[in-house]
Amino acid sequence: MRTAQCLDRMAPYLFAQIDAKRDAMRARGVDVISLGIGDPDLPTPDHIVDAMAEAIRRPANHQYPDYAGSPAYRAACAAYMRDRFGVEVDPDREVLALIGSKEGIAHLHTAFVDPGDYVLAPSIGYPVYSGGATLQSANTWFMPMSEENGFLADFESVPADVLAKAKIMFLGYPNNPTGACAPDEYLDRAIAFCLEHDLLLAYDNAYVDICYDGYRAPSILERPRARECCIEFFSLSKSYNMTGWRIAFACGNERAVQALGTVKNNLDSGQFTAIQDAAVAALTGPQDCVADMCATYQRRRDLVVDALRAIGLACEAPKATIYVWAKVPEGETSESFATKLLEQAHVIVTPGNGYGPDGEGYVRISLTTPDDRLLEAVRRIRETM
Repeated sequence: MRTAQCLDRMAPYLFAQIDAKRDAMRARGVDVISLGIGDPDLPTPDHIVDAMAEAIRRPANHQYPDYAGSPAYRAACAAYMRDRFGVEVDPDREVLALIGSKEGIAHLHTAFVDPGDYVLAPSIGYPVYSGGATLQSANTWFMPMSEENGFLADFESVPADVLAKAKIMFLGYPNNPTGACAPDEYLDRAIAFCLEHDLLLAYDNAYVDICYDGYRAPSILERPRARECCIEFFSLSKSYNMTGWRIAFACGNERAVQALGTVKNNLDSGQFTAIQDAAVAALTGPQDCVADMCATYQRRRDLVVDALRAIGLACEAPKATIYVWAKVPEGETSESFATKLLEQAHVIVTPGNGYGPDGEGYVRISLTTPDDRLLEAVRRIRETM
């Protein structure tokens, strides 16, 4: 039996490795605190669960779903774009239901990338941007990022020979894992760059609703000419604590949305309609649950940032996302520090180099853990250091 050659280039998925280490230690009876994966500990709001309970009993929902998403769900997504950002999208041609944004981002490569092509990805970003290219036997050029430039991916440094073979540029702000946010001027330059070089700009906006200190994260589709080259990915996972439900949507440039839809028509049969009905309740129902959740995360952010600084770990207080991006102590690497914390403190953090080459020297700490366990984790880290 011979597997595809692209799998020989595919590294094991970062979070699957973390899960395996966690499970192995817990099987030995070790009390492990995981600050690794961004999986909310708070439950899905009751009104969304109630909508699902009702929807799952409707016999019509037990049949195959609409490939592009139910008309009701796509209309709710379009209403969210209008009400949240003032952006009008056609629910029939410019909105597509996804089985989670990870699936949609991965399948976007299939729609646009041929073997030998390039995608441009942030040098600190979601691993699927480059993993999807690898599965297409394509290449990734990592756009440099650094703390000095606010962790804004430097697309203007891409070599001409790479640009000639590039098809997609991935960006995502608020950024996972750094928590960085992009100003409008940067987004405008990114759009102009993609129009100049005939690139699709894939904008990952999974953390758009998780903001603090009065910050409001934008949609890139608010910017001039964005519709000419942008497809944007939104997820209900973090906004409504629905990670396990696997529901999201893409919207924007019609040609890009339809191309992604063509791939999905041939590779999956859509998301269970009852889940889409629950997502309609999330998008169109009361939004105080989102504000309450942001308040919880902001409190945890402040708790963690203050505690880390007190023990000598440098970090910024992010304006968005559910993560704190912290520098490792002098003399450590991302891997060595994460390993030390796992083995000695029994605390899981995510090594920064797992997000790309410029993530070396950092770790990501998730805020999706109850306050008392966060404090216990920081206490253990302090004792280990």
